[in-house]
Amino acid sequence: MDKLASMETFLRVVECGSFAAAAEARGVSATMVAKQVRAIEKRLGARLLHRTTRRHQLSEIGQLYLERCRVALAGVAHAEASAIELQTYPQGLLRVVAPVGYGSRTLAPILAKWMSEHPGVSVDLTLDDRPEALVMSGHELGVVMGHLRDQSLVARPLHPYRRILAAAPAYLAAHGEPKHPSELTNHSCLGISYWRHHDRWDLIGPSNETCTVPVRGRFTANDGGALSKAAAAGAGIVLQPADALADYLVAGQLTPVLPSWALQPTQTQLVYAQDRKPTAKLRSAIDFLVEHLSA
Repeated sequence: MDKLASMETFLRVVECGSFAAAAEARGVSATMVAKQVRAIEKRLGARLLHRTTRRHQLSEIGQLYLERCRVALAGVAHAEASAIELQTYPQGLLRVVAPVGYGSRTLAPILAKWMSEHPGVSVDLTLDDRPEALVMSGHELGVVMGHLRDQSLVARPLHPYRRILAAAPAYLAAHGEPKHPSELTNHSCLGISYWRHHDRWDLIGPSNETCTVPVRGRFTANDGGALSKAAAAGAGIVLQPADALADYLVAGQLTPVLPSWALQPTQTQLVYAQDRKPTAKLRSAIDFLVEHLSA
């Protein structure tokens, strides 16, 4: 027999004053009410009520048990109300993981805007270039670049990640500006050391034509920010995300190179574990990010 249901029945007996009145309030028979109260007394090994023909009086143990029942049932009611509230209003901590560059430059400011619209939420953003592995280990949302290996995750497409070419004006003045991707072989090209094919760039043109160019250079790094700074100092031509180069371009420290060509855009996805009843917080974050990052 359900203990919480028995507690509710006992509480109703005390409030109503009799088994019959409690049974009517609970929508069950008086026999069922009496059976539930007797089951509690048997489990506790003590009498809770002194029964009379007119009214039931609480025993000392019954009074103590009544107080504890009220606390327990109030706790259950509060827990259920909190659960319902989580389904209704965005609140609580959202744990997100994203690649280092994308997370710091693109995702962080969007999450800040989401927080400003929902004062009850907070964000814990983890920057890691292996976000997919972390989504299933406590992170509710993740941004994945390229192919999604774990097909159990739900994936929502975001705007593809675009990388462009740029160089310092002084470098181009000294070495000339390439007019076609094939001319990049004659230039110093700055490369990401951990790229699988860092010695070639697969570029796509204005009419979706492709050109694979062997590249070489005297400077490589495992950080895009370092490459951008080196390019601004005149080390060569850099291939980096457009948003990473934006400030350099505005300041005139870098100039676009072959502006109608770019690296093949990388598929970008917002991923999360399947949940038939996600919280309002998670639903709100997903909708907000898809709206602002897929345009």
